[in-house]
Amino acid sequence: MTGYDDRPWLRAYPPGRPTHLRRAFATALDVFDAAVAQAPQQPAICYFDQTLTWAQVDHAAEALASLLIARGFCPGDRLGLCLQNDPAFVVGLVAAWKAGGTAALLSPMSTAEELADRLAAFTPSALLVLEDLYTERVRAVLAAGTTGVRMVVTVSALDGQSTDDPRVFDGVVRRRPADTVDLTALVDGYRPGDGATGVQRRIGPPDVAVLAATSGTTGPPKGAQLTHANLAFNAQVYRDWSGLKTGEPVLALSPIFHVTGLVGGVALAMLTMSPLVLTHRVHPGVIAEAARTHRPVFTVAVITAYIALADSPDVEADDLSSLRLRYSGGAPIDPEIAESLEDRLGGYIHNIYGQTETTSPSHAVPPGTRAPIDPDSGVLSVGVPVFDTVVRIVDDDGHDLPVGEIGELVTMGPQVIPGYWHDPEATADAFSGGALHTGDVGFMDADGWFYLVDRKKDMINAAGYKVWPSEVERVLASHPDIAEAAVVGIPDEYRGETVKAFVVARPDTALDADEVIAYCRENLAAFKYPREVEVVGALPRTATGKILRRELR
Repeated sequence: MTGYDDRPWLRAYPPGRPTHLRRAFATALDVFDAAVAQAPQQPAICYFDQTLTWAQVDHAAEALASLLIARGFCPGDRLGLCLQNDPAFVVGLVAAWKAGGTAALLSPMSTAEELADRLAAFTPSALLVLEDLYTERVRAVLAAGTTGVRMVVTVSALDGQSTDDPRVFDGVVRRRPADTVDLTALVDGYRPGDGATGVQRRIGPPDVAVLAATSGTTGPPKGAQLTHANLAFNAQVYRDWSGLKTGEPVLALSPIFHVTGLVGGVALAMLTMSPLVLTHRVHPGVIAEAARTHRPVFTVAVITAYIALADSPDVEADDLSSLRLRYSGGAPIDPEIAESLEDRLGGYIHNIYGQTETTSPSHAVPPGTRAPIDPDSGVLSVGVPVFDTVVRIVDDDGHDLPVGEIGELVTMGPQVIPGYWHDPEATADAFSGGALHTGDVGFMDADGWFYLVDRKKDMINAAGYKVWPSEVERVLASHPDIAEAAVVGIPDEYRGETVKAFVVARPDTALDADEVIAYCRENLAAFKYPREVEVVGALPRTATGKILRRELR
């Protein structure tokens, strides 16, 4: 007996807490429709001095869905969303579902090359994008004529608010590109019954609600297929686990175009019919002001977001006093940092753990409980498996390991996605019998608490963003003066881990580390470029020529 089938973690559940989740909704669209039906005039989105009701969000989504259908959008098609924490993201998400399709999430932090790769992988037929991103990056990508995007709808981050706060809107101007459809004008002019109405609600629990890029653990980014059942289940996990009540505001401290913010922000707010507080970008002073104004109760974010709040002179603990439920995911928390953040920000931060492939949480620290620290490693626990979830620690052959032994985490539960978009080989490698081989290494103690120790592969986790070394190495290899390069993750107090590059110069050339960093910064997303570069004479290799990254670390 290895102990996992006995589910010892259930002992950590609060008294009276059920161990099985009775599902409230079958699909994510059902979740949204219930909010519209039950609370049509209640606040759905708070965006600076703008408030949108659930009925208004529904009207906007109907307008966009009707346009999509009129332009040939079919059930199963993808609507690409390239937005920040903006109201239009929620509108686009719901519109994709109303039209019977899937929302394909595109990070607004991506370079033009990265966006081209995502568009080629997800093949959206339509795109909803911020005006400035469209004019600065996306238009040129689409001009190549290789993406299949037939229609572009644009929106300004300034739309719907009048503060024009320079802390997050510096440099943003309304552009209204003539070669796109303006979302605001579309919504203002829409009347139900006009043109192509007939919303296509051919959606069921197994249908893909969202495509989200993930670097995974075995290679370059893949498209994780988050189903409607996955989203509806884990939104309810967040609600029932935390105890968030109907109507209690939710603060989007995570990017909603990533799985944590999507599920622990957007989907959770839909389920609890709560105002979702959005601030376009995460700026400590803006977050503090939004918290004072809207009094959010729940938030979830990577630990670096909390560190940024703690380090800002514009943030006081009283500003965040309404945040009764604080969670952190994306990367394990150092115990000392967790303690200092509690002192500085006035509240305990509960760990959660999960991946894009588990639709956010598979583990969480129960509310009112402090995560234990492993006495041997000094690692803070990431929590215990949530409702209806079984996690095992296995060896390289897939056999269960005894309690306390280190191995790979394998997760089984309703939140585990069915696989990767158009990638049967990667799906077969990562998923077996409905279980996800996470690629993360850790152990379970005798009481059922789980701890992460390391990553099975060489993935770098920078502030919750996963960076595959080969992505950075490809950019380094394109530098005219670099002969060879290898990338590893190194500890970073702020990001948890950051990128470091070791480079070998071509003969008769001289490399400047700062110039190499600047080169990478121009060609990689902000979280991917190396913060440190070391010029070396040669890279350590095995007898077969493989680079020894462990030796570099």
